[in-house]
Amino acid sequence: MELELREYFRAAFEDKLLVRMPDREDDFLTPATRLLEKKREMIEVEQALNTQKEEFQMKTESLQQRRTELEHKEEKLKDSLFKFDKFLKENDSKRKRALHKAAEEQQLAAQKGREAMRLLAEIRQLQARKEKMLQRQEKYNIYQRYLQKVLEGTEEFQEVQEMIDRFNTLMATQDKLLQRELEHQEKSEKEKARLLHYQEEAHSQILELNNQLADLQGELERARAVVLEWESRWAQIQNTAAENTLRLGRTRMATLNIFQTVTKQLHMKSDIPVEDTDSQLEKIKICFVDLDAIYKDLKKAELPLQTPALSSTN
Repeated sequence: MELELREYFRAAFEDKLLVRMPDREDDFLTPATRLLEKKREMIEVEQALNTQKEEFQMKTESLQQRRTELEHKEEKLKDSLFKFDKFLKENDSKRKRALHKAAEEQQLAAQKGREAMRLLAEIRQLQARKEKMLQRQEKYNIYQRYLQKVLEGTEEFQEVQEMIDRFNTLMATQDKLLQRELEHQEKSEKEKARLLHYQEEAHSQILELNNQLADLQGELERARAVVLEWESRWAQIQNTAAENTLRLGRTRMATLNIFQTVTKQLHMKSDIPVEDTDSQLEKIKICFVDLDAIYKDLKKAELPLQTPALSSTN
């Protein structure tokens, strides 16, 4: 709405401003005359603008009234559409309920028809059963008369039902005794089977243990033979170890004597322990290497060979 007003005023102003007065010879007008002319033009423009405003106001009011009427008609139309839609929905719902009810009634009628057919068949079966029961009753009347005669000939029972109850009690007792006897027989058979199974298992275990015992005795004999062999080897190892120990002791004593002689002849000081044979041998080796080097140097110089007193002592 505001945009329409702006467009309307802009067009009106452009139309008024584009209106030109007739050409005059402005060069001959005085400034006061020109000012009056401008004022007159302004008044005409304001009058034209007021006229346009009034027309626009009237058009606006007319449009507003028309819009109100249209909105009212639209509301009425919406209300009518809502009522019509509600009517259609209610009508559809009623139709669905009617169809559902008709289907239920049809289903119920079919179910009642089936129930009636079933009841008729059951009635026929009951009638046939009734006929059979009447025939059986006629057949068993002879036993009734027999029991009545027995009752008349005994003083223990007062009614036929008492005799029947007594008979049923005896039969139940007999069934219980037979059942108990069967249970005892089953238990006895089970115990016999268990005993036989236990005897078979025990026999199998005895045979298996005898076989294991024979195997263990064989292993024992083999183990004894191995022990004797290893005892012989151990005695031999002990003898060899004693010989090696004696030889090692002699070797150490000889090494110690040579070491002491070398250090004494060469006036060497050594802090090697007595039991450190390896270090003594290493020291002796170094001395002999030095002597060999001296001998070779002397031989090269063609000097007379002078052997140390070591050879004389040995």
